[in-house]
Amino acid sequence: MKENPDASVLESKNGGRVLKAIYGSVKSPLRIADVEIPCYVLEDGTRIIAQRGIYKAINMSSGRKKGPNSDRLEALVKKIDGQGAPFKNLAERLGKPILFRPPQAGGIVAFGYEATILADLCDAVLGARKLGLLHQSQLHIAERCEILVRGFARVGIIALVDEATGYQKVRDRDELHRILAAYISKELLPWAKRFPDEFYRELFRLKGWQFSPPSPKRPGYVGKLTNELVYERMPQGVLEELRSRNPTVRPGQRRYKHHQFLTEDIGHPHLERHLVAVITLMRASKNWSQFKRLFLAAFPKLGDQLTLDLDDLEE
Repeated sequence: MKENPDASVLESKNGGRVLKAIYGSVKSPLRIADVEIPCYVLEDGTRIIAQRGIYKAINMSSGRKKGPNSDRLEALVKKIDGQGAPFKNLAERLGKPILFRPPQAGGIVAFGYEATILADLCDAVLGARKLGLLHQSQLHIAERCEILVRGFARVGIIALVDEATGYQKVRDRDELHRILAAYISKELLPWAKRFPDEFYRELFRLKGWQFSPPSPKRPGYVGKLTNELVYERMPQGVLEELRSRNPTVRPGQRRYKHHQFLTEDIGHPHLERHLVAVITLMRASKNWSQFKRLFLAAFPKLGDQLTLDLDDLEE
């Protein structure tokens, strides 16, 4: 990352305007094989790789020759272009980096490039190697580019940057399959008691019902409350997948318990921790209304309002 670039010397793609990086950190670089590349998502949604990350990625020194625009990387690209290898306007794109301010950088302004430029650069270098245009001292760059291209083939560069920076958490198209893979078991697990009696004992107390462990009253409504208090507070999509895997066999009844479909390493520990927290709130509440306020404050859900009345399920 180059500090305090002189926009008067090097024209930037964003016309000298400094954009703020809202996601990303030097502590969470993009990792491909054993290569770590600093990357960010800017306030306008652009995914970028820091300029020094480009050099590091292709195993190239970032030293500059004399002159404001005689960058080593640009020189390599111009040489490749001049000898007929594909380059996708790389020289022009490299000559107009994006000015941005990394998070918690203390006012430092840095250079960066759109993330896709790395894939195009690798294509150009590998094309040049195939045509025999690289010097012996540059073959190590091509070897690194080959490693990177293999990584790109597995997952798109945009998805890689989003994952490294945490930006996928706010994307409209959430990586639901990854979440479900972590929470939903591929095989049905043997039944084991996951909901302690105390959960239902406290629930019945707050609702003013008589508790009978072997056969609790109003099972249908209790099931709806269990979904509202527990399963709907799991990551988005989990309850829908559980319902799909475990459909009703008759009104109000399912063949299995939802928790039998949760993974042992992530799903069940999440369930256990959540139940402990909910039971704690129940025990601290004198009545159902007080519990509702505490619960909705502790476990807000997208679209919930603090005035949400869980009793609406009864209607």
